[in-house]
Amino acid sequence: MIRDERLTADELQRIDETIRDDWPTGAAVDFEEAIAYHESLPAQKQFADVLESADRPLLQPRAGVPRLDDQVSLLEHLHDEGAADLLPTTIDSYTRDNEYEKAQEGLEKARESGDATLNGFPAVNHGVEGCRELIERVDAPIEVRHGTPDARLLAAVTFAGGFQSFEGGPISYNIPYTKEGSLAQTIEHWQYVDRLAGAYTERGVTINREPFGPLTGTLVPPSIAIAIMLVEGKLAATQGVRSLTLGYGQVGNVVQDVAALRALRKLGNEYLPDEVCVTTVFHEWMGGFPPDEARANGVIGLGGTTAAIARPDKVITKSPQEFQGVPTKEANAAGLRTTRQLIDMVVEQDIVLDGVDEEQALIERETRCLMDAIEAHGDGDVAQGTIRAFDSGALDVPFAPSDAAEGAVLPARDDDGRVRIFEWGELAIDDDIKEIHQARLADRAETEGRKQSFRMVADDVDAISDGKLIGRPSGTRGRRDGGESSAD
Repeated sequence: MIRDERLTADELQRIDETIRDDWPTGAAVDFEEAIAYHESLPAQKQFADVLESADRPLLQPRAGVPRLDDQVSLLEHLHDEGAADLLPTTIDSYTRDNEYEKAQEGLEKARESGDATLNGFPAVNHGVEGCRELIERVDAPIEVRHGTPDARLLAAVTFAGGFQSFEGGPISYNIPYTKEGSLAQTIEHWQYVDRLAGAYTERGVTINREPFGPLTGTLVPPSIAIAIMLVEGKLAATQGVRSLTLGYGQVGNVVQDVAALRALRKLGNEYLPDEVCVTTVFHEWMGGFPPDEARANGVIGLGGTTAAIARPDKVITKSPQEFQGVPTKEANAAGLRTTRQLIDMVVEQDIVLDGVDEEQALIERETRCLMDAIEAHGDGDVAQGTIRAFDSGALDVPFAPSDAAEGAVLPARDDDGRVRIFEWGELAIDDDIKEIHQARLADRAETEGRKQSFRMVADDVDAISDGKLIGRPSGTRGRRDGGESSAD
């Protein structure tokens, strides 16, 4: 039975020897030699140090292509033309599914044709040597971003290859990404990833870990996202991780987003051990984007404004071409510049938003309810508590494909555009909090002259891509006409 206990040195070595046989490049992984390599890297490539010492929100895009030279060129463009502070290497889908043979075929086709035959960088196939060449040729810290339930070999190769930041976690890369994956198994797999990161950290090479905060990216209630970030943070800390960047995905209401980011930082410092340095990352809107690039820039601008007020340590940016799929490097750089312009203008202003403190208090109460339920389900063991809480529905994620989640929770926006919970399932939240959500959704229903129903949920999912925040029926006019809401 999986428990929240640190892997021993023997267990780490046993797993290491097993997973390195999964693809030939694993044979080049040498922990002691990798430590020396990391120590040789200049200060501007030390990811955790750059992030944790910043005095303004740092910007980081998403980007990954199969060929090494093309990845270098892409990252250099985003760094030079987009002024990205931190850079990504987004991993391809075959690698995320541990299908290294298919990734190799795609890489070879890319080398022959010059086309992007994969939707990311196959780091395992490039191996330690290829990863190091990327690290050496790009003059900025680079993070591994992926979506891999079993990221053990990917971590071993990329850590040895010089990467010092690694995204994901056992819940956030299971529940939103897979259908049949066992939560117990992904927790076990990620114990190795975190223990390996901890082993590097103990030798003076800090590996930053970043749980994936947006989850399904679709109207995720802040308290659910924050609770999962705290769980993944606690699991990582047990294995020796000391640099944690907790994530949160924009929902679009500025008051709620600012409140959530402040709650995330506060609860992260409260729930995680004192020796852990907690930073936060804000993901710009992860849902559907308008097809019109001008309107898409408006969505990006709202994210930049929110970040300037909330001041997370890092912002993951979007491009005005999100609607059409993978953006050009020029569009990706444009999204960075748009975000930076908004942040640089707004951060100088002393902006006070009515209702932030009240919303933050509500989010914190909800999050504590969920954390208490996890602790109770596991008799104090966060690994067992998480598995059992998902089994019972006490912890849930909306719109998740995973069989490990009930998927009974449904969100909808209130009359102010804040994400509330319309269907609770068995989510472990106090009744008086549920009444608050119900009252605020009732306000919206009254404004729109309709009953609360799933139609409201569906309308909200598509609203921003349709150019609105709230999915109101055509002809309905909301609070923009000056009406008041109990959300105020």
